[in-house]
Parts: sequence; C-alpha cells; structure tokens
Amino acid sequence: MSELHESAGTGPGDAHFTVFTDRADAAAVARSFARPGSRTLAHASGRPWLVGHWHDDELLAVHTDGACLAVVGCCPIDPDELRRRAARLRDLAELDALARSLPGSFHLVGALDGRVRVQGTASGLRLVFHTEIDGVRVAATRADTLATALGLEPDVRELAVRLLWPAPYPLFETSMWRDVTAVPPQDAVVIGADGRTARHTRWWTPPEPVRPLARAAPLIRTALEEAVGARTRQGGVVSCDLSGGLDSTSVCFLADRSPARVVAGTWPGRDPADTDLHWAERAIGHLPDVEHVVWDADASPLVYEDLLGIDDLLDEPTIGVMDRSRVLHHLPGLAARGSRLHLTGIGGDHVAWCSEAYYHRMLRRQPLLALRQLRGFRALWQWPLGGTVRTLADSRPYGRWLADSARHLRAPAPSSVASELGWGMAPRLFDWMTPEAERMARRALLDAAATVSPLHPDRGLHSDLEQIRSCTRVIRQWDRMAARAGLPMASPFFDDRVIEACLAVRPAERVSPWRYKPVLSAAMRGIVPEECLRRSNKATAAMDAANGLREHRGELLALWDGSRLAELGLVDGAKLRHLARRPASRGLSEAVLYSTIAAEVWLRGLARGRTRVPQP
Repeated sequence: MSELHESAGTGPGDAHFTVFTDRADAAAVARSFARPGSRTLAHASGRPWLVGHWHDDELLAVHTDGACLAVVGCCPIDPDELRRRAARLRDLAELDALARSLPGSFHLVGALDGRVRVQGTASGLRLVFHTEIDGVRVAATRADTLATALGLEPDVRELAVRLLWPAPYPLFETSMWRDVTAVPPQDAVVIGADGRTARHTRWWTPPEPVRPLARAAPLIRTALEEAVGARTRQGGVVSCDLSGGLDSTSVCFLADRSPARVVAGTWPGRDPADTDLHWAERAIGHLPDVEHVVWDADASPLVYEDLLGIDDLLDEPTIGVMDRSRVLHHLPGLAARGSRLHLTGIGGDHVAWCSEAYYHRMLRRQPLLALRQLRGFRALWQWPLGGTVRTLADSRPYGRWLADSARHLRAPAPSSVASELGWGMAPRLFDWMTPEAERMARRALLDAAATVSPLHPDRGLHSDLEQIRSCTRVIRQWDRMAARAGLPMASPFFDDRVIEACLAVRPAERVSPWRYKPVLSAAMRGIVPEECLRRSNKATAAMDAANGLREHRGELLALWDGSRLAELGLVDGAKLRHLARRPASRGLSEAVLYSTIAAEVWLRGLARGRTRVPQP
C-alpha cells in the first residue's frame, strides 16, 4: 500500500488522523488537511485514505484486490495474517469479529467497494468523530481537527454540560462542537460509497457477568499477559509505575517476564501514613533485574500546579489538567534511563473491582446472598440503614433518574449509598455557576432523558461501563500530553480484551466487602508473590490535593481574572475569585472545582492554540 509523506512522521504515542473515501471530491478535501510533517496513506487508486500523524511502529496497513485494512495504535497482529483477513473480506460487518479478537489498543480502518469503516476501542480510549466538509463526509480520531477545518466555535451548551459534576452518560460523550458527531465507543462509523452518508453500526457488546472467578482467572491472566506483551515484545527499555498497589505491581511483574528491561518508578506521597514505598520495596525484593527509582515526594508537583502554563491542544475539557504536572514530572527522568514507553496500572480500579450497584438486581434474584453482602458493605462504608433501604427499593429506569436529576441540580449532594447502589452520582451545579448555565445544562439533561437507554439494564454493569469510559476520556488526554513530553504512556488494564475478561466475572466474586480486588489476586497468583497480593488498601493523594489548593491559590485567582467562562455567562467570576482567596472555606468543602477548572483551562488553551492549528 502506497504512502506519501512530507517527513518521517511524529514520535510514538500520538497517532491521529482523518479518513477519506476513494473519491475525487474527497481527495480535494483531503488536500486541505495536509500540514508540514503530516503523512498520507493512499487508496489503491492513489487518492488519500488516511491523512495525519503516526510513527512507523504505530501503523500496519495492507491492500488486496478489493479491500484495504489499517490498524493504527498498539496491536501485535502479523502483517501476513492481516493480509489474509483483508483478502477474505466480503462485507465490512466482518470487521466486528476481527476487532473483537485482537489484543492491544488501536483504531481499525477498513475500505471495501468504495465504503469506509472506522472504529476505535470499546473502552473509549481511542475515539472516532465525523462531519461533513464541502459535501464530503470525513472521519477523524480528534474532534478539534474537524472543528478547525470547519472554523467552528465550541457549543456553549456543551460547555454548560461539562460544568456539571459529574456529567453523566451520555452527556460526557458528545463532541464540543455542534456539527461534529461523536461515535459511541461501542460503534463504528461506515461512510457510504457516495462519500456523504454515514451510519453507526454496533460492533461491541459487554459480556454478561456470569463466569465463576475460578474459570475467569486464567482468562484474565492471559488477557493481561497479552496486553503487557503487546507493549514489551519489542524489547528495549520500558518503565512502569510501582506504587506497591495490586494494579501497578501486577503490570510490573508481567513486564519483568518480557524481553524488555524494566525500570520501576515509585512516587511516595507526602502523607506520613502513605505506605506505598513500603509495599513497592517488598515487590522489588522479588524483582532483582528491575531498576528501582524512588522519587523525592517533596520535589513532586502538587495538584493544581502550572494550570496557567498548559498549552496542550485538547479536543475537550478534562479534569486531567489538575494532575498534568504530576503525571508528566517523572517522565524525563525515566526517558533518560532509556525508557521508550511508560506502563501504568491505571484502570485496575475500574476493571478488577466493580460497582456495588450490581446488588440492586442481585437482591431481587439472589436475596440471601445479596443481603449477606450488603450487610458487609454497610459496615465497611458506613451506609445508613434508611438510605440503603430507600436506594435498593428505587426502581426508576435510567431516563427517569436522569430527568429527576435535572430538576435538582442545586440540591445538596446525595448520600454516598445513593450513588453507589443507584445509577451513579447525580449531577450537581455549584454556587458560582450562573442561572444561564443551569438552564442549558438542565435542558441537555432532559433532552437526553427523553431518549436515552442505559449502557446496560443492570445498573451495576452500566456504572462499570460509565466509569471506564469517563476515566479513559482523561487517560486519552494524558497519553497525548505524555507523548508530547517525549515518553508515551500505556495503560494495559484498559485494553478491550482485559475489560471483557474482567466484566464477565460474577459480581459477587468481583466486588465483596470481605476481600480486596479478588479478581486480580486470583489472576496474578503464581506471577505476583503472595506477600504482595495481600495488600488490602491503597494510598490516596488527599494531602497533595489539599496542599495544592492552598499553595496554588494565586494561580487559581489568576485563572478567574478574565475568565472565558465568565465572558460566556456560564460562571460568576467574582465568586470564583472569592473562593480562590479562601481555599479552606466552607464553599469548597461542599463543592467541587474540577469541572470548572477543566473547562476554563480548555478554553484558554483553545484561544492560545489558534496560532497553532491542530494537526489532522
């Protein structure tokens, strides 16, 4: 398959591109996406198919007499095997099975009989968007690429929605521009041979959680081995987080079994009660070939650091900006030690554990088991009896719950038991958000409530999928930031095959008041030493967050001077400045700034980036 490019491409970890059908009018539009340093992958006709940026190691493309296939990202498929799949392709719907069979994390693009199909990952870590440009339907992996081509401004209503804490499904999955359509992670977009029509087709469905843990554990182990192996099979040096928690420890031990040499980094917290370093050192005692780097806790950035200096080009607001400095701070030191890729344990909390909301349905189907477990959860989380009973008795469908939430956006936060056993945390707006922001957010919630279906009828599986997909929205942006900083990151727990293997476990064996992450303990037995599997807690960064709010109040104050959100009429800048001057005030103890900061930083970055056009 021919490739035309103006340079050798970009560094690894930040592949992004637009996709075009094999038509003359599409080729004319594609030429407007070419930038200095961009690459073009052509159809058999020579017309542009993919235009964008990718590293040589991130793209595998094959061409047969009738079909073209491209895998972009991390996927260890053999080129000959991909060519055989392309040769046998008779219908683009057959790509469903191919996508569900491959390990790794990647975009899959197919072309057949003039039609094009593009899909990302079920996790939401790799997304797809599309729009019409000059009568041509164009797909892309970044929404801002398409918005820039159309000269669009962000939709103010979408900004109001993103001020919600949290923005519930499906509101956090829309694009920030009205004319740019987001493809749900479980769907692919198929662009017709006419180059104009587009339809979404479902390629992924979550497994039913019915598999006993004894049978599931070997499958989870294999999925994790393949996920880590997809990143380490090339050898060289890779680095890993090693917090001493089960998630990062599992990834570190799996990487140590690979051809790669491993550098493990431990970042102790400032809290004297933090035991991460103790557990990391116990793990390192079983990893004699791993180089262990322990960072100085006091030298690590706090939460909220350098918010005014963020200049990453992002296609949506992300709460990840709060921790950007912390996430990136240690990457240069790891790169200096030869690391070509940094592996994290992020995602383990989302797939190796699960929502207690499964017990809402279980109570009706297995009441004795559910009641015994729920008594344990009440003791563990200190749920009040009355609130627990009311939440378990609440059988509102998701749309009704969403509509009811829209009517109480200024109400006090609901109890934790309502969030844990219900459809999720009800969205809230805080005192500094204007009535106009409230009106737009409420309208969006009510519009969604009228047509929405949950991600799964079981509110437990719905909650798991929502948490996975909301987290990957953050990780997706962190990955781009890390690649730009010079050391790409990867989170193997968020590979689709790992997610599927974990979601298939019976809920009562996946989340229990009596055992900590039993899924991961069972899957890693024999790989991770027993003494490391016995850890039953994890440190938090609460002190770092509190200190950051206090020490960086000057930056927060500056953030609200000339606030873009205030200019749009969405927030009261005076109230935000008042809170910035008093970081210990009651107003902040009862409210959450994260979504507001995320939107403000994003708008400032968007304005700054107008002189740096996002590459297609």
